[in-house]
Amino acid sequence: MGGFKKLAKDTALLTASSVLMRCIGLSYQVWLAGRIGAAGVGLWQLVLSVNVFTATLAISGIRFTTTRLVAEELGLGNAGGVGAVIGRCLGYAMFFGGASFLVQYLCAAPIGFLWVGDARTVESLRVLAFSLPMISLSCVLNGYFIASGRAWKSAAVQVAEQAAGIGCVVYLLGRTAAGDTAACCAAIAWGTVAADGFSLALIALLYLLDRRRSGRGDAGPDLTGRMLRIALPLALAAYARTGLTTLENLLVPRKLRAAGFSADRALAGYGTVTGMVFPIISFPSCLLNAVAELTVPELTAAQVEGRQDRIDRSVSRLLRWTLIFALFCAAFLFLCAEPLGYLIYRTQGVGHYIRVLALLVPFMYMDIVTDGCLKGLGQMLWSMCFNIAESLCGVALVFWLLPRWALRGYLFVLFFCELFNFTLSICRLRQVSRFRILPRFDGHFFRKKRENACRDRRYPV
Repeated sequence: MGGFKKLAKDTALLTASSVLMRCIGLSYQVWLAGRIGAAGVGLWQLVLSVNVFTATLAISGIRFTTTRLVAEELGLGNAGGVGAVIGRCLGYAMFFGGASFLVQYLCAAPIGFLWVGDARTVESLRVLAFSLPMISLSCVLNGYFIASGRAWKSAAVQVAEQAAGIGCVVYLLGRTAAGDTAACCAAIAWGTVAADGFSLALIALLYLLDRRRSGRGDAGPDLTGRMLRIALPLALAAYARTGLTTLENLLVPRKLRAAGFSADRALAGYGTVTGMVFPIISFPSCLLNAVAELTVPELTAAQVEGRQDRIDRSVSRLLRWTLIFALFCAAFLFLCAEPLGYLIYRTQGVGHYIRVLALLVPFMYMDIVTDGCLKGLGQMLWSMCFNIAESLCGVALVFWLLPRWALRGYLFVLFFCELFNFTLSICRLRQVSRFRILPRFDGHFFRKKRENACRDRRYPV
């Protein structure tokens, strides 16, 4: 199967699972908003903001590193060396996963009181710390399945994880008082931990069954050095970017309070945009997330083989179809914002924000695929630097604009940062790939039409 056909097949598999997960996740988000309210959703988003940073510490670049190293071994025809790569990456993941667990569990109280500024987050942070080592180890095995062309196994595990997590959360919230926001967040955290444990056990079993069919061998020279040269720069850049993003997310409710909002109104406004509107406008991007992830090993293999023409064609095709898809989604969201918001959440306020943020959709979706192409071509450090610069701008703008413009200022920050990041990323991709978003009209099409017309006149039917 050719490179593009294989990419299309794997994309279809991941997209089907992603659509299923997004449908389930959106339904779950609607139910959760009705169960704990917008303020509860906002508080849970604050907990997740901290947990995203510690999860970044747990992962420390190992998912992409595993995908890249396994793709390199397979591209060189050394399938026997994959086991050595996975073993080394699992050791790396265990170290950083354990370190992140200790940081979050031991520092939950000072983080909740001093950093987040809300004591109700402390218990949830302690609970979520148990999931960090499991997330780190799962990332290694997911990276293996993506690089080895068996992405459907990773997708199946993710669907099972989501179903298990939602089931646990629904059960636990049913046994929790609705008005106790801290207890509700802790129940969601316990459900998340249970789902992560189930996911790790399942994907580990699939990996062991999969590797039984492969031979044993040694990876290429200096495996540890290659792993660290990829993972550590990615990890440092991810720490900086995620730390800044977390700071930005934690600043938003505080700066909304500085603009005159009450504490619950600030959490409700923040929760509406991040926890209710973004799941809707990002729902169609499940296709692009699958494409971006599967593009990494595809472009890496082409780069190892020195096939620049194949890289240019693949990148051009991906960007062209992404733009068409993004424009269609943006138009639909813009025109159907009010009925869509009311249909899903039974409230009129969400539709306004859907319509405003629909204008951002083409840039968001194009940036997803552009970022995947950059990573596949070994430009991950450039991508991370752009993300860090975007986050720096976001923190500065949140600090300056939100006390003056409140939620309008937050929307401006979202637009500015996304446009800034996309512009830098597409310019860098242009330097390493001669892509064309619009098809080339060089006269060949018109010459062919003239030749066909002459042939038809000479030999009429």
